[in-house]
Amino acid sequence: MAFRSRRLEALLGGRVDQLTYEQVAALVDVEEAAEAEDLDYKRELTASDPKGKEELAKDVCSFANHIGGILVIGLAEARGVPSKIMDLDVDWDAWLRHLAQVIGSTTAPPVRYEAYPVRDPEDPKQGFLVLAVPRSPHGPHAVTLPPVKASEKALRYPRRTGSRTDWLTETDVATAYHRRFTEAADRGQRLLAVEQEALAGLPPSNMPHLLVTMTPEVPGDMPINRESYQRHERDLVQGMRFQRVRIGSRRLIATAGEQTMTPQYCELHRDGSGAWVSALPVQMVMFDGAQFNYADVNAVASELLDMLQFLATHARDRAGVSGTMLIKAAVCEAPHRHPQGPPRPNLNPMLRFRIDQNDKWGRPHVAMSTQSCRYADAEAAALVDDLADGGTELVQATALVADELVHAFGIPEAVFTRRSEAVPRQHDLP
Repeated sequence: MAFRSRRLEALLGGRVDQLTYEQVAALVDVEEAAEAEDLDYKRELTASDPKGKEELAKDVCSFANHIGGILVIGLAEARGVPSKIMDLDVDWDAWLRHLAQVIGSTTAPPVRYEAYPVRDPEDPKQGFLVLAVPRSPHGPHAVTLPPVKASEKALRYPRRTGSRTDWLTETDVATAYHRRFTEAADRGQRLLAVEQEALAGLPPSNMPHLLVTMTPEVPGDMPINRESYQRHERDLVQGMRFQRVRIGSRRLIATAGEQTMTPQYCELHRDGSGAWVSALPVQMVMFDGAQFNYADVNAVASELLDMLQFLATHARDRAGVSGTMLIKAAVCEAPHRHPQGPPRPNLNPMLRFRIDQNDKWGRPHVAMSTQSCRYADAEAAALVDDLADGGTELVQATALVADELVHAFGIPEAVFTRRSEAVPRQHDLP
């Protein structure tokens, strides 16, 4: 599976496994392309003497032990910013075999990586080499070579920290091993725990809510420090989704509209898990002499799609998650109707809840086949990249989850606007 990073793809102008020579060369003198926790440069990498082998092993281990990243070989840097093109001139096949042998023999457990030669179209024998290293579920990875420069503090477990590489302390190593051996635990229990913790943070409400929870099958790691918090806060607030971001226990908590009828509450965990609770926009309608809170299928599906993509992007780009995400979505007529929800608040009115579709004039159409429902949920699994990229696969996942949710309201299928991107129309079928 190709290494993916939304931040790096935006910076580089394309996927790491599809980069052109011109895209890499264009990084020269670009301040935004400075070395970072997921990006490093080397003017050359011989990996033939002990020092060169140690540097290569340290570089790939440091990415694998953190959130993953790429090493661009063939670009010199000045104060971290790419400054000059230093084309490699090598026998590419022999060079790649040599790198594989060095990395395999100097890291334990061996680090998984991907190598992409980026050849100069005017001289294919020259170019850059990009090494992409995803965050590893098998860490911590150690450098097995004897240290070139003796150090009492170096335990030989490197990890990327900002734009530099640090060595893990004894506590860091013990924690990493503990995570390795506990990652096989039931991720379903983690999903329920994340969901329950988000519900506990909600303000009192008697309005319908949509809750989406995700957890990765292989946990990631989002460091929380002053620098990363400021960056994440800026991204979340500038994205216009949330107004306030604060730090919780091993998580970020983002909120918006706390004094409105449609508040938003989101918890983004260090391991890439996340939960977003959104008050649904509803109308009050009369049907059969009773008053209901009513939500249109399009509104529910649109919220669901945005929440799936947002939580997947958090897992991939902040916590370095790759692979499969477990998903749970739930709708309830009020938070206390959720099995894990808070006690019923002393608020009025408390109306029953319906989901249906608007008619062609945009008016609620409450069909006889539908019914009110206090609580409904759905579960699914999807690749984090498919969800974060926002293409057809995201729409398909949304349709799958939305269908299960609306079944509890007597509706066979959640027909919403973007579903046509995922489900062919009858006359399009072969």
